[in-house]
Amino acid sequence: MIVVSSCLAGLEVRYNGTHRLDNKIRKLMEENKAITVCPELLGGFSTPREPAEIISGDGEDVLDGKAKVVEKTGRDVTELYIKGAYSTLKKTKEIGATIVVLKEYSPSCGSTMIYNGEFKDKKIIGNGVTTALLKRNGIQVISEKQFSENILKNN
Repeated sequence: MIVVSSCLAGLEVRYNGTHRLDNKIRKLMEENKAITVCPELLGGFSTPREPAEIISGDGEDVLDGKAKVVEKTGRDVTELYIKGAYSTLKKTKEIGATIVVLKEYSPSCGSTMIYNGEFKDKKIIGNGVTTALLKRNGIQVISEKQFSENILKNN
C-alpha cells in the first residue's frame, strides 16, 4: 500500500479547486493499492484557499523553525502546514506505507522542487513541509514524475 497526494488521484483539492490527475495513480486507486492524503486539508485548510509558499528556506527549515509558510496576502500559515504534515505522517504509519507519491512544487508536498517564496512562479531545489517530515521518519517520498518514470522502467 502506498500513499498518494489526493490531487494526483483526481480529487479537486488543490489551492485553486483543481486536481492534477495522474492516470497511473488513478489505476492504483482502482486496484486498492493506494490511499489518498491532502496535507493541507488535514492541516485545517479548505478548498479553494489562498496560494502559499515557503519564505526563507524549505520544509526542513520550517520544521527547524528557521522558515515559515505564508499565504500570498502575507498571513503566516506555518502551524497549519506543520499540523498537516504530522497528520499525514500518522496516517502513513497507520497503514504501514513505505512510499509516498506527492505533488511536486507544493509547500507541503514538493519532493525535489518548491516555489521560492516570491510568488513569481520561480522554483528552487527543496522539500515541502510534509515531505521533509516524512523523510525524517524514514519514509521514501517521490514526485509524480519520478513515480511515472519508475513505472515505465519496470514495465
